[in-house]
Amino acid sequence: MAVSVLSRRAVLAGSAILASVLAGPVALAAPQVLRVGIMAGEDEDVWPVVAANAAREGLELRLVTFSDYNAPNEGLAEHELDANAFQHGPFLDAQNKAKGYGIVPVGHTYVAPIGLYSTRWKSVAALPDKAVIGVPNDPTNEGRALLLLQKLGLIKLAADAGNTPTALDITENPHNISIRELDAGVVGRALTDLDGAVINTDWAKKVGVDIEKTRIAQETADNNPYICIIAVNGADKSAPWVPKLVSAYQQPNVKQALDKAFHGAVLPSWP
Repeated sequence: MAVSVLSRRAVLAGSAILASVLAGPVALAAPQVLRVGIMAGEDEDVWPVVAANAAREGLELRLVTFSDYNAPNEGLAEHELDANAFQHGPFLDAQNKAKGYGIVPVGHTYVAPIGLYSTRWKSVAALPDKAVIGVPNDPTNEGRALLLLQKLGLIKLAADAGNTPTALDITENPHNISIRELDAGVVGRALTDLDGAVINTDWAKKVGVDIEKTRIAQETADNNPYICIIAVNGADKSAPWVPKLVSAYQQPNVKQALDKAFHGAVLPSWP
């Protein structure tokens, strides 16, 4: 007796299912592995949250921790890393220019507002004439410190100084402030010996500065050029994994992790 078309289809379908069972479970696509450079410290508490978010998008993040601020860009340029997340735009610009890297920003993370601190004076207005103010001596952060002092009305800088002015660019100093250039890791420790000091938030925390009690002014987050970024090599900027990595960072649970890790000292920098 002839077998109907429907019956033949049923037999074929059953055979396919049987073959699938005998062959075992279908293998899932392996996650794409990305090596991401971060700095030791609070970011080590934040990036596991990012990694969990990324895993849901098929990315396996392998976090590589550094303590030297030059090393993550070197590792990225040499393709030992696929991305890094530790620096702000002006720092990257300076590194690209100095070392010929082709590294590009692909997404924002947070901003750590640099602040003016004092254990002697309660406000900017209380700073005396001839006050001695410490600033970091590396080009990027000294410029950032001087721009903050200008915004506070303490000094005026040359109009063409850009984002990396030095003390030589001070054109007006009505209060005869003395600028003391110190290593970024030292300026916070010297705070009690100075009338004031402009200190990076991370260094303030590392050396035990009481941020809430001694900060008398800080940068705003609005239009801040010093927003920290996720960066990749220029050749990878259009890779399909890039928006997935950025999206994995820019999530509400990462905002919560930032607040917990940094105790409110940094501000998320995405909508």
